[in-house]
Amino acid sequence: MATVSTYLNFQLQTEDALKWYQSIFNPDAPLNLIRFSDTPMGEQLPENERNGIMHGSLEIIGGHNILATDMLESMGHVVKIGNNVTLNLTFDSRAEADRIYAELSQGATEKADLHEESWGYWGVCLDKYGIRWMFNA
Repeated sequence: MATVSTYLNFQLQTEDALKWYQSIFNPDAPLNLIRFSDTPMGEQLPENERNGIMHGSLEIIGGHNILATDMLESMGHVVKIGNNVTLNLTFDSRAEADRIYAELSQGATEKADLHEESWGYWGVCLDKYGIRWMFNA
C-alpha cells in the first residue's frame, strides 16, 4: 500500500528528537532505530558517528509516521533549513515512482535520480518550489 510520511534529518540528534516526539505524541508507540554501527557502513565512520541513527521511525498520530536519520559531518552533510524536512513517498510500483519523480523533478535544483539501493528503489529531489521529496518503491 502506498504511503506518505515525513522524513527528518538531524545532526547526531535523531535519537533524542524521536524520543521527545514519542513522549509528546504517542508514548506507547514503538520507537524503531537502526544505528550506523548495525550496518557494514559503521566500520568506515569516525567513532563519534558510529552510534548515530541510520534510520528511525515513530508513528505519531492518525497512522502518520515520522522517519529520521542523522546526517554525518564525515560525509559532508550539514543540516539546514531546506534539507531538514522531506516528504517521503512510498509507492507500490517502480513505474508509479518513476512517473511522479519525472514530474516533480522538472526544474529541480538538487536531485538523486531513482536507482537501486540496498533497501530498494530510491531517489530524491528538491522541487522548483524548494520542497524535498523522497521516493521509495
